[in-house]
Amino acid sequence: MTRGSTKELNRGDTYDPFVRGRFPVGVRTFEAMDQARDCRFPCEIWYPAASRHVNEDLTPGAQDVFTAPRRDAPRSQMAVRDAAAQPGEYPLIVFSHHSGGNRRSATFLCTHLSSHGYVVAALDHSEVVAAKLAPKEGETAQQRAALGEAWLANRVPDIGFLLDLVLNSQVLNSQVLNRTEWDSEVQVDPTRIGIVGHSLGGWTALAAPEAQRDIRAVVALAPGGTSHPKPGMLPAKLAFHWRRDVPTLYLVAENDTMTSLDGMIELFERTPATKQMIILRRADHLHFMDNVEQEHETVRNMTWSGELAWISKEMRPMAELCSGQQAQLFVRGLTLCHMDAVLRRQTDARQLLAGDVEAKLGERGIDAIVHRPQHL
Repeated sequence: MTRGSTKELNRGDTYDPFVRGRFPVGVRTFEAMDQARDCRFPCEIWYPAASRHVNEDLTPGAQDVFTAPRRDAPRSQMAVRDAAAQPGEYPLIVFSHHSGGNRRSATFLCTHLSSHGYVVAALDHSEVVAAKLAPKEGETAQQRAALGEAWLANRVPDIGFLLDLVLNSQVLNSQVLNRTEWDSEVQVDPTRIGIVGHSLGGWTALAAPEAQRDIRAVVALAPGGTSHPKPGMLPAKLAFHWRRDVPTLYLVAENDTMTSLDGMIELFERTPATKQMIILRRADHLHFMDNVEQEHETVRNMTWSGELAWISKEMRPMAELCSGQQAQLFVRGLTLCHMDAVLRRQTDARQLLAGDVEAKLGERGIDAIVHRPQHL
């Protein structure tokens, strides 16, 4: 049996995308210089690690520890820093973070995917690393709008840059600044590429297939891009000029403060592809990240002014919403299932998504609704 086959990627004969996969997970960080835009990007790669690292990625003390931008306390992720890789050819998934976030904003998801035999790549987007894109004190409304347009204009090129790095070893060798050798025994299959994004990253995931023809599957987590964004939100638009079927899964929140459920339905209806939308009950916009409870309450208790004053008023206390554990189980299981169904053409994954998804989630304590368009 070849590496990466269905049987090898699951524990036993029962397909279960909600449990951790058979591979321990390794992680490496490098910086790459985009000469065309004169910008240096920190990048993260998660990958299946060699069997000698089994359980190290799940063991406190052996896990990778890092400090996220604008956070004082160190965090850990379920991966082993610079672990030896498990030789093989794997599908690739690109992760795109929310506005002002960072490449490690959803390690619960990236490490889960890698444990099931995917290489996952992410970078800090341009608005995080480019000095010219940083907000400045005293900006006028016109200047803020121009800055927002620049953020949007760089998002899809960021994804193209990252794909070139991972897929083209010559580009990687010439542009990586801090030399941490990428294991030559790990090969990425250029015919099996997916993208996942949250919030503005969700918009990025939905915008990228226009420019990146190799993207074959999309998971949009509470994406931006609605025609009527709330005050102060980036007016990101989507043309959906895909010109091919890119199967897309929307995972959205019932009580999303930032991107309304009506807006998610609008985007879903406009998506020109095979598609499905599943709504997590009693969830808000930050239920798609690491440290859900902490992130939600931090944002809810911030002092917002001007156009954004509505945020803290509309956000419900975390005690009234579903737990972070439930939300992360929802996101990682369904994201993996969609990628398995599309990129691996895995029958069990297709059957799960085509069956009674609400009941399957209910068995795991997750309250969710499959969106069923009225015209169908």
